[in-house]
Amino acid sequence: MDDCLLKIKDLDVIYMTDEATVNAVNSISFKLNKKENLGLVGETGAGKTTTALSIMGLLPMNIGKIPKGEIFFHDVDLLRLKEADMRAIRGEGIAMIFQDPMTSLNPVITVGKQIEEVLELHNAKKRTKFEIEQRVDEMLNMVGIPVKRKNEYPHQFSGGMRQRVVIAIALACEPDLLIADEPTTALDVTIQAQVLDMMENLKQKLNTSTIMITHDLGVVARTCDKVGIMYAGEIIELGTDQDIFQADSHHPYTIGLFGSIPNIKTKAARLNPIPGLMPDPTNLPRGCKFHPRCPKCMDICKTQNPGNFIDGTHIIKCHLFGS
Repeated sequence: MDDCLLKIKDLDVIYMTDEATVNAVNSISFKLNKKENLGLVGETGAGKTTTALSIMGLLPMNIGKIPKGEIFFHDVDLLRLKEADMRAIRGEGIAMIFQDPMTSLNPVITVGKQIEEVLELHNAKKRTKFEIEQRVDEMLNMVGIPVKRKNEYPHQFSGGMRQRVVIAIALACEPDLLIADEPTTALDVTIQAQVLDMMENLKQKLNTSTIMITHDLGVVARTCDKVGIMYAGEIIELGTDQDIFQADSHHPYTIGLFGSIPNIKTKAARLNPIPGLMPDPTNLPRGCKFHPRCPKCMDICKTQNPGNFIDGTHIIKCHLFGS
């Protein structure tokens, strides 16, 4: 139990609008241990980013609500903290890399100053001004940016270099947990590989646990040792990387995700995409949320939400495996 860094239990997240209530996250539960890397995979709208924003306490004010659930970080219930206490945890205890580095950075402040601001805000080590400047230089070197560029502005950097700056900001205070929300989506394949390698090296050096949010199962296979498959706000399959990539039993949605990936070892002319679309989160179907698209749908799937089938570390939420 001492190794448990983050614990989420029965978390619900909704967005209240004038037109309807959006059920973004529905009763998800998982644990993340120290030095562990979790990948959250699923289509757009599955609830991955909302889960991350819930952990960070950054849901939109007056719209985002958490009607039930628990989020414990180091045995502290984040949902019961005051905003001032939560701000103290952001950056130092939990840091997040957002999808678009250009919109994450302030366009009128130099990149060096933006790293410096984080260190000044979370100055638990009582660093002097000189020591903070040294730490800025150290972080730029760690992410492969020449120190002489610290007085330049975000628009003077390429997309890959901006992402490196965002990673430097996120890791400057050596957080225990790093949440990476699609950190390589806007990058080309070559730069993507470089950024992933750099993140992996930094995680090992700083002993940081990670939640990697992505659509790319290849990125998950490369960087994560635990995987959660999300659909319509639920975690429908959860396990180690071996459970997900090597086991014979899978949720039909997970099978569909693998069927949508090109395989250079086969001569198949076409991929097998999942038919249909993600359900409307303001009007989710009864029973299993995947049943309208599921090729193995049974009558019970249309009326009853499945329980969890547990096989060691492998959890599958599907009627095919019993409840």
